[in-house]
Amino acid sequence: MTSTDSRHVSEKQARQVAEAARETEWRKPSFGKELFLGRFRLDLIDPRPEPDPAKVARAEVFLTKLRDFMATVDGLAIERDARIPDDVLRGLAELGAFGMKIDEQYGGLGLSNLHYCEALALAGSVSPAIGALLSAHQSIGVPQPVKLFGTDEQKKSLLPRLAAGEVSAFLLTEPDVGSDPARLGCTAVPTEDGDYVLNGVKLWATNGTLATLLVVMAAVPKGEGRRGGITAFVVEGDADGITVEKRNAFMGLRGLENSVTRFNNVRVPKENVIGREGQGLKIALTTLNTGRLSLPAMCVGAGKYSLAAARDWAAERVQWGRPVAGHEAVAKKISFIAASTYGMQAMLELCCLMADDDRNDIRIEAALVKLFASEIAWKVADELIQVRGGRGYETAESLKARGERPVAAEQMLRDLRINRIFEGSTEIMHLLIAREAVDAHLSVAGDIIDPEADFGRKAKAAAKAGGFYAKWLPKLAVGRGQLPSSFNDFGPLAAHLRYVERAARKLARETFYGMSRWQGKMEFRQAFLGRIVDIGAELFAISAACVKARTERGEHPEGMELADLFSRQARHRAEALFAELWSNTDAVDVKAAKRVVAGRYTFLEEGIIPPSTEGDLVQKWQPGESTEKDVRRRL
Repeated sequence: MTSTDSRHVSEKQARQVAEAARETEWRKPSFGKELFLGRFRLDLIDPRPEPDPAKVARAEVFLTKLRDFMATVDGLAIERDARIPDDVLRGLAELGAFGMKIDEQYGGLGLSNLHYCEALALAGSVSPAIGALLSAHQSIGVPQPVKLFGTDEQKKSLLPRLAAGEVSAFLLTEPDVGSDPARLGCTAVPTEDGDYVLNGVKLWATNGTLATLLVVMAAVPKGEGRRGGITAFVVEGDADGITVEKRNAFMGLRGLENSVTRFNNVRVPKENVIGREGQGLKIALTTLNTGRLSLPAMCVGAGKYSLAAARDWAAERVQWGRPVAGHEAVAKKISFIAASTYGMQAMLELCCLMADDDRNDIRIEAALVKLFASEIAWKVADELIQVRGGRGYETAESLKARGERPVAAEQMLRDLRINRIFEGSTEIMHLLIAREAVDAHLSVAGDIIDPEADFGRKAKAAAKAGGFYAKWLPKLAVGRGQLPSSFNDFGPLAAHLRYVERAARKLARETFYGMSRWQGKMEFRQAFLGRIVDIGAELFAISAACVKARTERGEHPEGMELADLFSRQARHRAEALFAELWSNTDAVDVKAAKRVVAGRYTFLEEGIIPPSTEGDLVQKWQPGESTEKDVRRRL
């Protein structure tokens, strides 16, 4: 029987699994949560937390060494050969790059989130594949979940190995299971002596061909005295029964080692369970709270690279009698690249500092910066190609071969594209953030819109909701954003913060109107929810940019100009999104899509050779011994 046949679940069951994995409590304040409720809590992010000076000094020593090393790495060769050379991997290990997030007591560098992300941006500017390798290893691989949930014995036995240069990978996705873990087909069946036997196939395991330690998510069956459920295991990459069947190839990140990995009766000791049975998804989501910061780090690096490349080209290239930077059409693109890079960096730095300070719950903020940076960095790279014209489309190696600077613009566009899918696609991120954004509403009014709630539960919820909204709604009418003197200590940026305060209250009102209108069907209004989240991201970004500029005014007074530029552009985007909340083509688009899928418009596909129908659209797999050659790579 295939995994597809054995794991049919209903929409309700899928939602229940996802909901059970959520962190339901808010033990610490959250700027993002308050923002979506219409409360602009600037005090939660201003002043920004200060990094530890001793840690800063140690990090700067490492970053200098890493910069010197990366200057010797041939990024063009990695792109050409689709492989990070062994000597580069060894060099990174000798520097301690595989232990950047591992505490010093276990042989790691113990870098803060801020300096870890700076290191990823630096490495990724030479080879995004190296940035992805280091990120997957430390942000979602074995180090982070073991650090957060592992036992002392697990930390002592595993973390020194990883800090010394062994590579780890995270295995959740399966050929027929993506963002819907309720259908997980990989199983871990308990044995009589308390160990587990692992069977299944995992797809898209980043670092999978290199990894010697794996975090594997597998379903443990329920039993007497056993809760079962999706569970996280640390598995030795060379254990009997593991076959790395394929190395996958992608449109970008050509040097990335990504695998299809099969488990056939793989014995896993009970000591290798991370946390408890059934806690696997919660561990994964908690790990991602800070793990998601690694992707925006690469986006910031790409933005800086794009800015440098655009500046050089636009100042030197002459068209129609003057440098291309003097033409308004190009000038707008350069302005967008500069402003967007500043905004991304401001958001990332703020999130990292708050994660290091650990006084705030940043689950919403980390998700927002991942969502925002992955989308806007893609646009930045696209604009760089347009600024450079034909040379933007030409490969860096081709440029170099004919004597021009090897600017890897087209490669960067391909490499960045995956960030809109990695660690939660844009569409999934919209839904995850939207769920957190409406959490307060569901906590007081959820039973009103729950079709399974009885009359008594609905009546009790109605009374509770009445009390909440009687206090909450009036506070959305007026606020500091309407006072001309508010936030004046921010100087010329004060107007932008007043806008954020007003827009946050408007956003909360629009969310309430949506819930009132659609009630239980709100979850199906995904386009509406996506716009709500995108507005929140723009407001958070404006706030972060203004706080960064004022904080660094003494060192970089010109940052005030960039913060103002970014805020103006972000406000324009936010206003367009507000307008689209109620004036859009969502309903007709959904109807049209149904007709397309039903085959009504197949006449439009005539006149071409259609895509291949050979093979399955989604790979079907069966448990059992592998029939493929093992393609794992070992140093």
